[in-house]
Amino acid sequence: MATSIGGPRVLLRQLRETMAEPLGSQARLDKIVGLIADNMRADVCSFYVLRDDGALELFATKGLAAESVHMTTLRLGEGLVGIIAAEAEPLSLDDAPSHPAFAYRPETGEDPYSAFLGVPVLRAGQTLGVLVVQNTERRHYGEDEMEAMLTTATILAEMIATSDFDNLIKPGSDIDLRRPRMFTGVSFTDGIALGTVVLHDPRVVVTNFIAEDTEQEKTRLDTALERMRVSIDAMLDHGDMQPSSDHRDILETYRMFANDRGWVHRLTEAIENGLSAEAAVERVQNDTRARMMRQTDPYIRDRLHDLDDLANRLLRVLTGDHQGIGRNLPDNAILVARNIGPAELLEYDRTKLRGIVLEEGGATAHVAIVARSLGMVAVGRAQSIVSMCESGDDIIIDGPAGVVHLRPTPDIEQAYIDKVKVSAKRRAHYAALKDIPSITKDGVEITLLHNSGLVADLPMLDDTGAAGVGLFRTELQFMIASKLPRLGEQMDLYAEAMAIAKDRPVVFRLLDIGGDKVLPYLRADNEENPAMGFRSIRLGLDRPGLLRTQIRALLMAANGRALKILVPMVTETFEFRQTRMVVNKEVDRLRRAGKAVPSKLELGVMVEVPSLLFELDQLLPEADFVSIGSNDLVQFLTASDRANPRVAKNYDPIGLPRLRAIRHVVDAARKYNVPITMCGELAGKPVDALALMAVGMTRLSMGPASIGPIKELVLNLDLTPIRQSVAAALSDGASGISIRALLHEWIEKQGLPI
Repeated sequence: MATSIGGPRVLLRQLRETMAEPLGSQARLDKIVGLIADNMRADVCSFYVLRDDGALELFATKGLAAESVHMTTLRLGEGLVGIIAAEAEPLSLDDAPSHPAFAYRPETGEDPYSAFLGVPVLRAGQTLGVLVVQNTERRHYGEDEMEAMLTTATILAEMIATSDFDNLIKPGSDIDLRRPRMFTGVSFTDGIALGTVVLHDPRVVVTNFIAEDTEQEKTRLDTALERMRVSIDAMLDHGDMQPSSDHRDILETYRMFANDRGWVHRLTEAIENGLSAEAAVERVQNDTRARMMRQTDPYIRDRLHDLDDLANRLLRVLTGDHQGIGRNLPDNAILVARNIGPAELLEYDRTKLRGIVLEEGGATAHVAIVARSLGMVAVGRAQSIVSMCESGDDIIIDGPAGVVHLRPTPDIEQAYIDKVKVSAKRRAHYAALKDIPSITKDGVEITLLHNSGLVADLPMLDDTGAAGVGLFRTELQFMIASKLPRLGEQMDLYAEAMAIAKDRPVVFRLLDIGGDKVLPYLRADNEENPAMGFRSIRLGLDRPGLLRTQIRALLMAANGRALKILVPMVTETFEFRQTRMVVNKEVDRLRRAGKAVPSKLELGVMVEVPSLLFELDQLLPEADFVSIGSNDLVQFLTASDRANPRVAKNYDPIGLPRLRAIRHVVDAARKYNVPITMCGELAGKPVDALALMAVGMTRLSMGPASIGPIKELVLNLDLTPIRQSVAAALSDGASGISIRALLHEWIEKQGLPI
């Protein structure tokens, strides 16, 4: 077996010197492949680039025909080079032409070459191209030579990604990782935002790739690993880290990986091949990311995120880069993150933050709810966007379409600027409607209310002209706090909310935590089905101290004013009765203490558990008002996890079975003369809101941004014929009818603004 000349460290030094020379792009690439061929004792060295159109183009070669450069192409998956690019795995063959996937290109003149070694050129886990060496005689490329090629490919990827190769780029041949990209995700909110990327957890940029002293780099790695392990252990030993919390599970995973001998061995091996400690971490994570991104097992892909986070932690220790959330934001900042909690989001300067893009999350996640409350444009499930962007990049979020444009072209940017101008005119139009009564053309009054959860968004009541707050999510205060809010803190929040709302009603929903809404300072057991687990009023009745404290805070905050309290996640009537008993005891306690009690106290029930559909005759005579939570009700009626787009998207929330269930509750509320409100996500979507009005729902609570569009719909609406049409479609004998299609016919017939 032939050996390389001087080893990989000599080659890396030569490559660094070449990058400093005043050469043109093609001349530099030609010299690089020549250096690699000489160092590897190879007859041929070629570099192929993966273009945007999925073709691999020969960009430079030593040994093949010079005229084949920029002329020879292979499809992704075609030939040996195509397989390496598609699978992001190296390939070594003694006799390449005998391989069934070998693709011969006569213009290259590669007839005499037998031995073949190809490795993927990766950056941020993405395949940039393929680096190949070939020899005339049959030979076996050993592990040392493959490792040297992989190390060289790491440096080559950085050189190309950070250098000017514009004069080589032809249409369809863009090798620049900084090119414009579009991501299609899931819409969290409406609106359009143009701004600048701010990475929530920015990647550490490695600038020193080549080791000057291998032993010193290994010592730096060992020291950094130990410091990282100690910091993870310290976090695990922290007093508020509950044994069953998700945070602890993540850190336990980090600790397992941080002590994995195979991972540490690969890092050390990369340093021994001439890389700095930082470059070794990036090289190993690049290889790992490339392999794991091609896995379909969701568990493996989740572990990829853990390894990404761990590698970034190690890089921060090595470089001393400790950027935090408190840094200054640019104007029109758009936050990009893999995931983020509502508490972390609220730590940012909201006067400068225009939008948020996540790789994970669903439209009903709590960070999405907070984003809507703040009037922030948000999109989730934008796969791999974190690894594709850098802080300072231009970015556009198209909320309604769930589309994100990273580094948009000038024509796309101009198109969205025009859209924003139109959107601004629409907002001005909606603002002009705020004082107009929300009454249909045929005289049906529709009460429009806000969904809220933060004092910061309550002043928007004046901007939208809403009649009040139909749902105030009290759990958000608990979720953004580092410890359980005390009685006084809760009371202050509720009192401030009522003061801002003035004479408009605010419906305070009792604490809806547990299940997927984990508070790190409350002990909770792991549950396989958290949405159907120990949560909401179930938790409150089991922990009466928590429930009594919140009710006491609400009663004291009212200070003699009218008060509305909503009980969530009621499964059977007796739970509502138990809650009323707690409320009555707290009212009696206030009276005995000589303190003011609410002038009018109303206790409502939230219908979101399907079993309540069969308890309405027992429940409604005892309730002062009813609210429907469509998010959970539709989830439970369809047995589909609302956070799982693979199943949630299959069930139209206003399909016949779901709309019949909603009509059943509306009819029962009318029978017992109990006010009813829809406070789920449906109320803020025009077509869905039309379906709700068609079955008799006249109180709709939604995000502030939806008030204007829904009011405009109401003002242009002749509701009576639509009600008759939908009633016929929902009749007992009807089946196979699309309510959504039916409503779109009426929208077109009446010329409704949707």
